Amino acid sequence: MIAVSLQKAKALPLSGKIGLMLVIFWLAIALFGPMLAPYPVGAFVAYDVFDGYSAAHWLGSDYLGRDVLSRLLSGARYTVGLAAAAAMLASATGTALALTAAVGGPRVDEPLSRFMDMLISIPSKIFSLVLVAAFGSSLPLLLLIAAITYVPGNYRIARALAVNLVQMDYVQVAKARGEGRFHIAIAEVLPNMIHPLLADFGLRFVFIVLLLSGLSFLGLGVQPPDADLGSLVRENISGLGEGALAILAPAVAIATLTVGVNLLIDALPGRGKGR
Repeated sequence: MIAVSLQKAKALPLSGKIGLMLVIFWLAIALFGPMLAPYPVGAFVAYDVFDGYSAAHWLGSDYLGRDVLSRLLSGARYTVGLAAAAAMLASATGTALALTAAVGGPRVDEPLSRFMDMLISIPSKIFSLVLVAAFGSSLPLLLLIAAITYVPGNYRIARALAVNLVQMDYVQVAKARGEGRFHIAIAEVLPNMIHPLLADFGLRFVFIVLLLSGLSFLGLGVQPPDADLGSLVRENISGLGEGALAILAPAVAIATLTVGVNLLIDALPGRGKGR
């Protein structure tokens, strides 16, 4: 299994390898970053605010004199973790509903598709603002908002794939054998959707990172004393005129994370192939 994965990684073009390295880097930071932080996240460790890089503070200090590197290592955990969990939830839910619609016939397909059309018509920022205003910002709510927002997009792509696959000869043979709808959906249709759905998962992840970062920039995302990458940009916005590392570092982090995922999914071998 590991050997096959290594062979696939070697087959990637240069852009894909760069994307893979960036994705692995940010996954490692999300998992181990808080343990590597040189200072406690909320500790005031510098006398000057928006201090430049130094041996003691590699990315300088923020608007309160806290170590930017420590806050960045801690904040990446929320950005990557929340986005990955929300993307998995959105993709799993959307794909499950799409398979149900594809094998269930028009009586199931029509109501589900119209409901998803209704959801996708609601602007994501407005939807987020309403829910945060009603229930207050929390990590479970942010996860739910991001997942619900991107279920319809995944559903439409997965349904388009599933509806085409249901018409294939091998699926008709399975129906003739007397296989049930669940078997057809899981054993016959789903395996032939994996590569396109992986590419879509990467796009959903990027969209959710940007959504959560935008909410945090507006003060509606992860709340103090915790902070994600978007929160780090917002709280240090006053240092923009000085070109402070406290605002540049998290902005570059968001950019490299999203660009890395895009490069990787664009280079995935055979992502558009079917059975």
